[in-house]
Amino acid sequence: MQTTRTWEHAERSTRPKGSDIDGVGIVAILEKETGPEIILQKQYRPPIDKVVIEVPAGLVDDGESAEEAAVRELREETGYVGVAEESTPVMFNDPGFCNTNLKMVHVKIDMKDPRNQNLKPELEENEFIEVFTVPLKGLWDECKKLEREGFAIDARVGTLAEGIMMAKQWSL
Repeated sequence: MQTTRTWEHAERSTRPKGSDIDGVGIVAILEKETGPEIILQKQYRPPIDKVVIEVPAGLVDDGESAEEAAVRELREETGYVGVAEESTPVMFNDPGFCNTNLKMVHVKIDMKDPRNQNLKPELEENEFIEVFTVPLKGLWDECKKLEREGFAIDARVGTLAEGIMMAKQWSL
């Protein structure tokens, strides 16, 4: 017996002309004496009515590369100034529901750069973002703790945390 289903979907219509991506996610690691820490943020998201634990991220502007967008968005959302080092292949956030895609961009932050000492985010009027860092080695446990506290975990953060946990488990 065949079941007929309604396929719900959403489409982002803001992708810049000539670009193959909508946005970027940013993997920004601070190298500290105690070990590497990832920059994360807390941001309220109306579609799920929760504060979400996310990596810094944003949309690509016209004429901008993924790497340029990542450096700009990191500065705007966190105040950190960095240099893009590597980008992932194009990834689709939820291809069963929407056409949104992105590249994850790895951004190096030089903590000796004076601009990274007194951070001055450049948030838009309607943006309310709390920036914090988490040691990479404890990211999986921190995600579980934050979920117990009522936060939602963005898939990019959760997948990265799971990857680190699995690499430890399998000695990769």
